[in-house]
Amino acid sequence: MGVPAFFRWLSRKYSTIVVHCTEERSKECNGVRIPVDTSKPNPNEVEFDNLYLDMNGIIHPCTHPEDKAAPKNEDEMMVAIFEYMDRLFNIVRPRRVLYMAIDGVAPRAKMNQQRSRRFRASKEGVELVEEKSRIREEILGRGGYLPPVEIKERFDSNCITPGTEFMDNLAKCLRYYVADRLSNDPGWRNITVILSDASVPGEGEHKIMDYIRRQRAQPHHDPNTHHCLCGADADLIMLGLATHEPNFTIIREEFKPNQPRPCAMCGQKGHEIKDCQGVAREKQGEHDEFADTMPASEQEFIFIRLCVLREYLERELTMASLPFPFDFERTVDDWVFMCFFVGNDFLPHLPSLEIREGAIDRLVGIYKDVVHKTGGYITENGFVKLESVELIMQAIGVAEDNIFKKRKEDDVRWKLEAVAFKTDLLPDGLGIIICKDVCFVQAGSSDGQDGRGVKRKAEDSDSEPEPEDNVRLWEDGWKQRYYKTKFDVDATDDDFRKKVVKSYGCASWKWYFPFHYAPFASDFKDIKGMFTDFELGTKPFKPLEQLMGVFPAASGNFLPQTWRSLMSNPESSIIDFYPDDFAIDLNGKKYAWQGVALLPFVDERRLRAALAEVYPNLSPEENKRNSLGSDMLFVGKSHPCCDFIQELYRGESHEVCKMPAELCHGIQGISILLSYNLEKVLKPGDWERGNRGRGNWRPQLGFNSNRQQVHLDQSAFRALGYTWCVPESKVATVLGALGVASGPKCLPQLSTRPQGLVVSYLAGSWRL
Repeated sequence: MGVPAFFRWLSRKYSTIVVHCTEERSKECNGVRIPVDTSKPNPNEVEFDNLYLDMNGIIHPCTHPEDKAAPKNEDEMMVAIFEYMDRLFNIVRPRRVLYMAIDGVAPRAKMNQQRSRRFRASKEGVELVEEKSRIREEILGRGGYLPPVEIKERFDSNCITPGTEFMDNLAKCLRYYVADRLSNDPGWRNITVILSDASVPGEGEHKIMDYIRRQRAQPHHDPNTHHCLCGADADLIMLGLATHEPNFTIIREEFKPNQPRPCAMCGQKGHEIKDCQGVAREKQGEHDEFADTMPASEQEFIFIRLCVLREYLERELTMASLPFPFDFERTVDDWVFMCFFVGNDFLPHLPSLEIREGAIDRLVGIYKDVVHKTGGYITENGFVKLESVELIMQAIGVAEDNIFKKRKEDDVRWKLEAVAFKTDLLPDGLGIIICKDVCFVQAGSSDGQDGRGVKRKAEDSDSEPEPEDNVRLWEDGWKQRYYKTKFDVDATDDDFRKKVVKSYGCASWKWYFPFHYAPFASDFKDIKGMFTDFELGTKPFKPLEQLMGVFPAASGNFLPQTWRSLMSNPESSIIDFYPDDFAIDLNGKKYAWQGVALLPFVDERRLRAALAEVYPNLSPEENKRNSLGSDMLFVGKSHPCCDFIQELYRGESHEVCKMPAELCHGIQGISILLSYNLEKVLKPGDWERGNRGRGNWRPQLGFNSNRQQVHLDQSAFRALGYTWCVPESKVATVLGALGVASGPKCLPQLSTRPQGLVVSYLAGSWRL
């Protein structure tokens, strides 16, 4: 999901971090489309080494786009994904690594957010069908025109979740896609491709960050590696900064606001479904021959240069008169840590921190004071100094009352200005004076009449009814009302408030925040010894178990039959986990999608107890989908590591093998081979032993490890027309063995190459 409004704030404050991408287009010659040669230099005047794809940001817009017709079937969806990836590869043109990461099973804290989104999507889908049916009847009843209803199965985007058949098919298609490109595209020829599909636990961006951190820790890591990460989530910016890589770029689609979308009822643009009048579509051409030829504008891409952002942050975070040396990398860690207080995927953000209200700038100002007071940074080697965090939270808590009051004033001012300009009440853009809930709008006109103050109530400023807000954070007593309304406890219950604060920060696979609402910053008191109990050794859910934890009953068709019945059978022991309807608390917001879905939290023990009874009913295919997998590595035939991997695959050994970094662009790790019924040729350790003991390694020939090598004589070489590359240091030895004179007369005939001298048998005599 990312952090709402973060990218907009960042790009406005540091505008030069954004650069538009240059994309080379394919050409057409005599009716044949000529693809772009991605092996040529990058037209963006920068050469990227590694490209990382957060695949869920590609899968969703390709399977259910908002600005164009949706694919008709699964095959078209896969083709759309392939084309999207081809565009990204054409723009970035990585030279070493392509890492594709699909969201796998998420930590429990993220599962709660996924559960909320999927239940909400299911509810909105049902409501949309009902609304379309009602509006259709109204329009047809008054003689309007609507195109006939297309009878087609609605694509349930909830299937884009680990464990479903769709994700299993997607992984197979991506493996085909990689194999095809490695075999046929010259730009892919020497790159290493890693596919982390939905069977590998963890979210896509976190798997990518884990890979980068592990490679940074290896002795063969190249510090000048230029990384490019594709994804639309704003938290990728913070994750990229947290790697401390000097060359890190993010590529994402350029966001263009207020783009017209087709009406879900009539398919025409320019209005929403609630405003549809049932007017017939205008002809495109005399005979409507251009109706389907209007191409949709292709989405453009932008680069976000984190190297430039690092320069901005260094200027902004630099602190003078520190009692210790300034360390920019430490301040970057602190800045990233503070930004997660304004929004993240695992916790509700604090009520007093809104990016639109300058929360990050406020945090930075407080942070500098705290660093001077405490004489140190907030974070160190991944650990947080809680006493410093408490000082920051208390400083925010002191300002909370003013923050809430100013938020209300800004909200009322914005609404009144919108109404005033809409009704020409403020033609000259004169100001608005706000006094509690009464607003004085100074009106003016261009005909010379005297302007007069127009008194209006705040609730009269908008034609749409405002949602009821019982908390009223801008009025005195807001904390008491907040805890009573949201938690049904008294604000004087200090033990409960400490419980909420303590639940706000302990990360593991099993941990989650067991409340729908966050505490206030002023509640973070005496937290130094609060976060000490960490549960170690926790493991993620299995894919089908996660489906049971995040899916509503309406999406149960993606689950095995016996598991599905647990969602709908009234006698099910966990039927309360799957309500047909649920409340959405707007929590001070205006739109339902901004509100909080009040769903019951899933009890892991009860869920596992219920699933234990239906586990034996899984088929072999379902058991396979329910298992956890590992990253898969692909290389082409011309890749330096290809021979090494091929020899490993000819053996039956399932031992862990260490990847040779020098053959794989510095990538270091371990590999575990799949099962193949081939004769044993090479043990995983033979490569290293061969390199240490006897120079350049060569794969074993045949099946007998004791077979003696056969040496060819001169007649055999002459018959073969053999060409041999000889190192300069061994020229005399080789020439002597071949019976070729090595005196001064031969020197003019030497053909030098970077790797040595070339000796070949041509025209009946040996030549150099």
